[in-house]
Formats: sequence, C-alpha cells, structure tokens
Amino acid sequence: MPPSPLRIVFMGTPDFAVPTLEALLALPEAEIVAVITGPDRPAGRGRQLQASAVKQAALGHGLPVLQPTNLKSPEFQAELRGYRADLQVVVAFRMLPEAVWNMPRLGSVNIHASLLPQYRGAAPINWALMHGDQETGVSSFLLRHEIDTGDLLLQEKLPIAPTDDFGSLYDKLKHLGADLARRTVLALAAGQAPSTPQANPPDLRAAPKLTKETGRLDFGRPATALVNQVRGLAPAPAAYTTLPDGRGLKVLRAQALGPADALPANTLPAPGTWATDGRRYLRVATPSGWLDLLDVQLEGKKRMSAEELLRGNKLAFAE
Repeated sequence: MPPSPLRIVFMGTPDFAVPTLEALLALPEAEIVAVITGPDRPAGRGRQLQASAVKQAALGHGLPVLQPTNLKSPEFQAELRGYRADLQVVVAFRMLPEAVWNMPRLGSVNIHASLLPQYRGAAPINWALMHGDQETGVSSFLLRHEIDTGDLLLQEKLPIAPTDDFGSLYDKLKHLGADLARRTVLALAAGQAPSTPQANPPDLRAAPKLTKETGRLDFGRPATALVNQVRGLAPAPAAYTTLPDGRGLKVLRAQALGPADALPANTLPAPGTWATDGRRYLRVATPSGWLDLLDVQLEGKKRMSAEELLRGNKLAFAE
C-alpha cells in the first residue's frame, strides 16, 4: 500500500508564492489541506478590498483559506491544529511564532530567494542586484527562532544576467523556487531530505527591508554602483532623484559611461552635474564617469525613454 500524501498547510501572500502553491498541488505525494494568507487589503484608485494573489489562487482550487490578523491567537492556532498537517510550506509570508512553525511533525519549510546564509532578510533579490552580484538562487530550510537561519535542505543556483533588474529576476526566482519546493517536499516525503546547519562566514550580506532612502540616487557614488541600485529597484519601488527644476524623477534603466564619453566637454564636471542635448540623452556626472539615464518616469507620468522625456519636456539645464 503506497504511503499517504503529506498533509501540507501552505503559507504565502504575494504572486511570488503562487507558482509554489501550484507546483505542490500537482504533486501526488502532497495534499494541500489549507492555505494561510494575509488579510484583504485596499488597492487601486477606489481603494476596494482586494484578496492576495495566493488567496485568489487557493479559492480557484477550492482550498480552505485562513486570513489571521494575529498568528498568536489561540483561536487561530486551534483551527490550524485541526488540519493535522505533516508539514507547513512558507513562501513570502511573515514571521511565525514557534507555536505555529513547530506545530507539524515535520516542522515548517521556508523557500527563500537567496543562497543562504547570504541575504537573510526581507529583500534578498533587491540587495543581490544592488551589490552587483553575478549569481543568486533559492534555498529551502527549516524554520527556527532567528530569521532565515534554520538548517538548509536544498539550494538551486541561478546566474544573474547583466540585463536583469528586480522585475525580471523576481519572475525567474519565483519559478525556480517552485521547483525547489517540489523537490524539497519529495525528499521529505521519502525521508531523504538533507539537513545542514547554516554557516556564518565573515562576509555575510544582509537583506533588510527597503526604505525610501534606499532608492535615493547619490551621484557621489560610482556610476556602476548607481546602475546596480537602479537595477535592484526597478520597476518598483524604483530609484529616484530630483531634476534641477525640482521635479521628481524615477530612474528605471541606466548605464555607466566612462570619462571618455563625456559630452559635450572632454573633462568630467563635478558629480551631480546634469547634461543633455535636449533630444537624445540625459546624463548625470559621477566620480567615475557619466550615468546615462535610459528609462525614466517623471512624477505623475508613465514610464518612458529619456528621448521621449526630452521630446515632451523642455529642460532648463540643456546646454
């Protein structure tokens, strides 16, 4: 007689978690018995309540959905216990109290969008790009007390393309994470999942929550570092600056130019100096060369190329 499928409670909220939910639903070795997600939130111009991406997917499959506001609530924990889960799989949710993550007999597995122990924290994809990394990946690990520090189960690496920004890398990793979750659950179901304590090397990089200041472009930094900052925050929340006329400008794609590319002068002006021919290019000087702004978004407007911006807006600082 074949073993019974693992009874799994799935926890997640944004669209990043949906491919993992779909992958686990397709596994004969697993049975999703309930889905835990965040409360409905106001969204859009009308501020109407909107269900999370995970809730919408779960309801589409007829799964029970719980939306607790307090994970420590005795009532919620009693309801959760009633599902008799063998395992909880967590993707892009929130911190769980021990009474919740330690409830199933196999514990709780988290899928994290980095090669742990690097980039523990809330924004691993953003920070890997902002640091100019050429490789990232996904990790599955067992939840423990300290955030993102539990024993590693499986990992999968992924090269970061020079053209990747947060949006494109997010899409790649959410599908890679789904496959990793599938393999992790299969290993656990077979009793063959490796478990390795995480190391704590001296060169650890954290991935703290993004703030408004994270996006501010400081033209005193090298152009390549600013390009990586733009990549790590595009298309949202986006790196930003202020035009010389005081209008806010989001920068969504940029490239670094060397001092030899300085136009119209052959010498590089002071960092923060803007340059444009009023038609084709919009640049800002940095200590290492020009930062060429390629795709931008003027406050209150849609995303556009620098050329489109210059066609529709006469900038007072044009030479």
